Amino acid sequence: MQIQLWVDYFVSNIALPFITDSSLSYHYTPDAIDVSPVDQRFPGHHKFRLKFDVNSIPKEEKLEAAELTLSRSKLHWTTDNEKEHFQRILVNDIVKPGVKGKHGPITRLVDSKLIDTRKNSTISLDVLPAVLRWIQDPKQNHGLLITVNGIARNKTKPAHHIRLRRSIAQQGDSTVQSESQATTSDDWPSAQPLLLTYTDDGKNMQRTGRHLADIPRRRRATKYKGRRREEKREPCARHKMYVDFTDVGWSDWIVAPPGYDAYHCRGECSFPLAAHLNTTNHAIVQTLMNSVNPTKVPKTCCVPTALNSISMLYVDDENKVVLKNYKEMVVMGCGCR
Repeated sequence: MQIQLWVDYFVSNIALPFITDSSLSYHYTPDAIDVSPVDQRFPGHHKFRLKFDVNSIPKEEKLEAAELTLSRSKLHWTTDNEKEHFQRILVNDIVKPGVKGKHGPITRLVDSKLIDTRKNSTISLDVLPAVLRWIQDPKQNHGLLITVNGIARNKTKPAHHIRLRRSIAQQGDSTVQSESQATTSDDWPSAQPLLLTYTDDGKNMQRTGRHLADIPRRRRATKYKGRRREEKREPCARHKMYVDFTDVGWSDWIVAPPGYDAYHCRGECSFPLAAHLNTTNHAIVQTLMNSVNPTKVPKTCCVPTALNSISMLYVDDENKVVLKNYKEMVVMGCGCR
């Protein structure tokens, strides 16, 4: 249930501009430390450490992108200073941990974002350089140092609006108050910090992953209401068809979406063929021959001529949630072939 909660949230809120028709997989690592002992080494309430286990990322796949997502609640301010409404979030890769009483950690800045604290938002930060370094040498994974800084007169304001723990203990501040004083267990799955990594296995859909043709067919009774009406002889065209994954028995492994508009092609391919049917020269000749001798030459068929892909979240054989781009799943155009 928890997986479903945050999967639904991120599928609808996170844009993936780098996903194309190539076969890309999405692996989540929800192992952010709720209370890290290293947090206590950083003075103040504007610095936090997050550490993720990246061992689940397939080593045989190429890492294309890595995003740290942070959820936050808007703040209500009593100050009229416009600049104080903004804060900058910085993400640093901890290259070398600090030693208490001697020196602080050695860090490398990987990304930063300027945010308006008066608005609710989900923040995405690029942490690809850090994750690549961790994959090359897992012993160098000391986590990420998150710093929240104010920009007005170099003031540092509280970062209680950033959801970094299951329960956030608020500290008093006369100028600012978070709309959400704590992150409850119910909304934590969609609010917790997440590391999203996107990998390319270098193969197309037909060669990798869970191919749709490999899914066992399940027998089920088909109910008919009344007699089947004879289909009208309408020209070849695209018609609506919604595929509900529960109805076809795929909901046990497809996490999201629950279904999609696939469409289908239906209709007659009679001579003369209409210009909009996007037909071939061979289909035109075959249709002409069918009109001359219908007993020997069959009519051309109304079939998809243009198809688009969709992205689906599914659970693979290792019980990992994977996002894969499946080609040729949605009919965009029909024609006689």
